[in-house]
Amino acid sequence: MNSSSNYYLEQFKRSLLIMKKNVKIYYSKGPVIVFGVLLPMFLFLAYFIGRNISLHEAFPGLLGMTVFFSATSVGPTIIPWESRLKTLERLISTPISLWSMFLGDVLSSFMFGVLISLIPLILGFILGVEFINCFLLFGGVILGVLCFSAFSILLSAYPPTDTPSTIMMLTSLVRFPLIFISGVFTPLSALPGWGVILSSISPLTYFVDLTRASLTGVSYYPLYIDLPVLVFIAALFFIIAVSIHKRSILKRLS
Repeated sequence: MNSSSNYYLEQFKRSLLIMKKNVKIYYSKGPVIVFGVLLPMFLFLAYFIGRNISLHEAFPGLLGMTVFFSATSVGPTIIPWESRLKTLERLISTPISLWSMFLGDVLSSFMFGVLISLIPLILGFILGVEFINCFLLFGGVILGVLCFSAFSILLSAYPPTDTPSTIMMLTSLVRFPLIFISGVFTPLSALPGWGVILSSISPLTYFVDLTRASLTGVSYYPLYIDLPVLVFIAALFFIIAVSIHKRSILKRLS
């Protein structure tokens, strides 16, 4: 194994240590519980109760909201809290690269998103929701959680504040519009042309489309578009997030 491989392996091990630290500290934080668990549950109940739709029809929306909110609830809280507690300075002074540190944040968001996403999946199996393609469903969940976890790090990149409530408020201004334009409540096939164009901007659209394909066998976009788009956007979000954090990190320390 050459020196380059050793370097990346060591950095990845440090990312895992960052993830372990985040799991212990941030999973029980109030904003994480509220935005990652309670909010998608109440949104789904408000959408589902009193409407003449089956659980099979509503399930893509339920899973979409759960995956999206859970995967984006941990990341935005980490950096502001680290800045406020002055632990960010100690992290930066350690022999860990910036991208490796943020990869640890992404992994901790990823773990939380996967764990919470198991709840509607298990309930769906218990209540008799039929899945045509379980492999596509679980693969889509993994890609979706990874994409939104990278997005959560981007959400915390600016402004460089040490106030978690400020970041959570700003992220809500981004997350709620994405929920309503992403085909969560209305299938893309039922949207007008301008609605489909607007929905195509959101990464959540491609995840919900994958979920519907795993239930019905029919997707609005071909799978060879849905899957690569989620991978590409995840990588793009992470690269942009690290770049912005690199530029604003000194402002957080001042």
